[in-house]
Amino acid sequence: MSFVTDTDYTRTPSGPSDIAWDKAVEQIIHAGRRMDQRGWVPATAGNLSVRLADGRIAVTRSGGHKGFLTRQGVIEVGLDGTSIRPEDRPSAETLLHCQIYAHFPDAGAVLHGHSVASTVLSMASTDSELYLADYEVLKVFEGQTTHETRLAVPVFPNDQDIARLSRSVDLFLNDMKAGYIIRGHGVYVWGPDMDTALARLEGLEFLLACELEQAKLRAAVQEA
Repeated sequence: MSFVTDTDYTRTPSGPSDIAWDKAVEQIIHAGRRMDQRGWVPATAGNLSVRLADGRIAVTRSGGHKGFLTRQGVIEVGLDGTSIRPEDRPSAETLLHCQIYAHFPDAGAVLHGHSVASTVLSMASTDSELYLADYEVLKVFEGQTTHETRLAVPVFPNDQDIARLSRSVDLFLNDMKAGYIIRGHGVYVWGPDMDTALARLEGLEFLLACELEQAKLRAAVQEA
């Protein structure tokens, strides 16, 4: 099942044709719309990126609504998160995307969303990890072949100092199987391509929604 189109697009007449870049931009646009339809990128929240085969990184521009992205809403940055064109302003959180690309050579797409489930669950506990166990959908994550497993999703304190936050995340990247959560903020997932990253995001968000519903049921039983 493909989550994005394979249609080739060309740059505007003012620039040279670059099919690889245009395809990356369209993947980001389609992913943004899909995430918006599910309520994972409210207002101007979230950011999405793709790393091209030649190493270029396409990422959403700061401040735009991800459900209404246009080609102008995607810009190019270097591996340090700095925009290639001085007039382009990436989100400060672009550094977290670049951290994943630097750490995982096979990472080709990174997605960050702000769902209700990830926000509420991460704020309902002070634990540094959220555990997901015995769900069939756990098999969407790399290396998982059965529902009879238990995955830990790290939860990091929210921090407006993104460089400091990235240092905290870096200590745990090697052990991450299903991405991570920033408390009261949202999730980060990635994959070798956009299709895989989207599948993992949808899988994680489904599982978090299940956990939230279970918490509601437990609370209702206790009140009964």
